[in-house]
Parts: sequence; structure tokens; C-alpha cells
Amino acid sequence: MNIEFLKKAEEAKPKLTSKTHTVKGGQILAENECAVYDFGTHVVGYPKLYFSAVGAHYDAPALVKVRFCETAQELDEDTSKYNGWISKGWLQDEIIHLDELPCAYAFRRRFAFRYIKVEVIATSPKYKLCIEKAVAKCVTSAPERIAVCGSDRKEKAIDKIALKTLSECMQYEFEDGPKRDMRLWLGDLRLQALTNYQTYRHNDLVKRCLYLFAATADDEGNISQCVFTKPEVAPDDTSMFDYSLLFIPTLYDYFMATGDKQTINDLLPLAEKQIEIAKKQFNGNAIEDCDRLGWCFLDWSLELNKQAGAQAVYIYAEKSLVKLLKELQKNTSVYEQDIALKSVKAIEKFYDKAQGLFVSGKQRQISYATNVWYVLAEVFGQKENAFILERLKTCENVVKPVTPYMMHHYVQALINSGNACEGRKVMRDYWGGMAEHGADTFWELYNPENPDESPYGGKTVNSYCHAWSCTPSYFLRKYFAEV
Repeated sequence: MNIEFLKKAEEAKPKLTSKTHTVKGGQILAENECAVYDFGTHVVGYPKLYFSAVGAHYDAPALVKVRFCETAQELDEDTSKYNGWISKGWLQDEIIHLDELPCAYAFRRRFAFRYIKVEVIATSPKYKLCIEKAVAKCVTSAPERIAVCGSDRKEKAIDKIALKTLSECMQYEFEDGPKRDMRLWLGDLRLQALTNYQTYRHNDLVKRCLYLFAATADDEGNISQCVFTKPEVAPDDTSMFDYSLLFIPTLYDYFMATGDKQTINDLLPLAEKQIEIAKKQFNGNAIEDCDRLGWCFLDWSLELNKQAGAQAVYIYAEKSLVKLLKELQKNTSVYEQDIALKSVKAIEKFYDKAQGLFVSGKQRQISYATNVWYVLAEVFGQKENAFILERLKTCENVVKPVTPYMMHHYVQALINSGNACEGRKVMRDYWGGMAEHGADTFWELYNPENPDESPYGGKTVNSYCHAWSCTPSYFLRKYFAEV
């Protein structure tokens, strides 16, 4: 652990602001009855329920089940039947005993929810339970609300939801999701930071997160895919090829937004180290495939082959390093030579001239993820990149995006290839689809053809407020305001 970097991360730790939301109650419930409290929008914070007894003096504790739900669909799910591969510990169910009535029961855990469902498991024949009110102390480190952006009602609705998504994930660090994976992930951080620069401009929070990753790098310089901050700061025990490399463009973006040379001077050696470490995955100038689950992310899809896309991310990250070094007036020749060699080899090994698309793995798989990253890496010029994106739309058996994370990169690729209008339409259709399904905050994953899809074996553990889906607010301000 780098104590100096950890200290700088702690110096940038924000203060949380809080607001209290109250929903009136008054419902009187006997055994096996329930009530639902709707806060009207997604909230992140600490709930408190006010109970009293109605009837004779209570002669037994009340046993109550309380569920916190991000969406209305979750209210009717039987969580006892969940048997997915993500831990049941993420379920937001609580069983509580009320030994004294009246009482105000304050939950010590922080929850992410819109609805609270209260089910009475047991009282006694002598009394019923009355729920006087439900209160939530909502917390965030985001500044006050900012003006909504958009050319029409649909875009303004999308922007409002995206802003709320970002603010709900802004706690003591940029969280992945305030319900599930309540920690700092590098791929999410990059997209949150980009959106933050265009919206809340809470740049010290980005700085804190960069130092947290730097502080927890191992002795060889490997940056973890995510960082835990409770009960103390600690790295995850694994790294992902693309996430570690994305530390570099995240650092470059931070410098361009802030001009903070002290932070860059501190962290630049670690950024350069990520290129050195990533080279170990190469055989000459071609990246080796890997069968280890999670070695590289790109998108949330088990069928997606990551080999070719990983090389594109490497080229993209190294080009970001070159741009950063040039800003600092440092020599870039070694990196530029490596970029040229890796780009030539990528075209030779992965580009299928007959199809006009990049392929990946032994099965020569075609995917949006692979080709989008080659567009972003600018291995070809803008005109050819535009053709690649057009060919993707008509290609059969193509692996499509499944998350807002990949959809962000697809929209960015369309913009970079000179088709901002198409990028805007994709943004409106995709994120607008979630809005039409009643989203208060944007989701971890969204398949328009199957909105209830879950990769975990049950949608009850899906995250319905997720960091990587906040970027419409970035696009609307940086690009589409002038389209």
C-alpha cells in the first residue's frame, strides 16, 4: 500500500450532504398483511420506519419483513427462490423484531430504493401494527442540482435520469452501483469522470479515486479492477486487462479537465507501468487469447471473445499516454513506434478484408465490442471507421452490446467517425427505452428485446442505478447541444 497516495486520497475525501424524504403512513396491518411506501423517485440513504400498536397492549414482539425495491417489478418477486450465482447477500430484505411499541426503527445499513414493502409476519391476536410514516435520509457528495439539458422533452427526461444516476453513485467515491457493487470500479470511473466534467465538476472526487487506485497497486504496479474502501482501503485480488489500461485515458481526461500537474506527476509512472505490464499478454505484437474468465471485460457477455478487442483497448490507451506525454512536453517516440507496430499487426491478424470487419478468436467472431474499440483506437481513418460501423448493422450473427457501458462506446464511436446524428439517435432510442419503462435512474444492463434480462440468474439482484449508464448527460453537453 502506498501510504503517501492513500493520504492524498483521504485529503480529497468529500463530505456527504443529506436530505430527508418522508412518506406518510397510517396503515394498520394484521398478520400476513403488507403495505408499500413509494418515495416517488429513486433514493440512496438510510431509512427509518415509525411503528405503533393498535388494540390492546401488545403482548408479543412484532416480527416484520421489510423489502427495499428499486423498481415496482421487484415488489412481487419471491426473493426466497433466487438461486443465482451472485450472492444472496445483495438482496435488500430485512427481518426485524419490534420489542417496544411505539418505536422508530432506524436501519443502520444504507439502501438504494424507491419502494419500501412492509410485511407483518407475526403480532398477536391482541393488537395490530400501525405504520405511522416512512422516512429516508438521502446522501450524496454531488453538488446541488444543475440545469437539465436537451433539445426536447425526451432528451430532457433522459438527461434528468442520467444526472440522478450519477449523483446517486457519487458517495465517498464514485460507486459502481449504490445497491450492488458499492465500490470503486475503474471502467465505471472513467465514464463517471467524463460526465462529471460536463455536469457537477466535482473534480476532487475524481482525484481521490485516481489516488485510491494508485495507492492499492501491487508491488509490480498492477492496478486492480476495483477498490474496496470499507472497513479499510483494499484492492480486489484480480485485475482486468482493459480496466487497468483505462487508468491511462482516465488520467489524461483528468489533466485536460483540471490542469493538475502535481497529480499527473505523481501518477504518470504508474500509467506508463500499465503499458509495460500489458505487453506481457502479447506474443510479439499480437495479443494472446486467454480462457480465464474475466481476464478482460469489454462488455457483460459470456459469449464475447475478448482477444481482438483487448488489443484495440491497448492501442487506445497507449495513444492516450502519448497525448498526455505531449501535453507535458515529454518524449513519445518509443510509445509511438509501439503503437504503429501493434496497429499493423492488428490489421494483419484481426481484420477480415472480405467482410470489412475485425474478427476475434479462433472462431473469428464478429462483435460490436471488438469493432467499436478499433474505431475508437483509430487504427483506420474516419471514412473507413464509418464503413465499419455501417457494416456492423447489417452483419449476421454479430454479438450485440448488452450494457449501457458498451452502448456508450458505440455512441462515441459513431460521433468520432463523423456520424453524430446517428449517435444521437442511438442514445435517444436506447436510454429513452429505459425511460419509457419507468426508470428513475439508468440500469446496469438493458436489452430492449428483453428488458427483464439478468446475467445473474435473477433480476432481483440487477442494479437499477448503475454508474456506467450516466453518460447521456456527457453526450448532450459535449456534442449534441450543437448538432
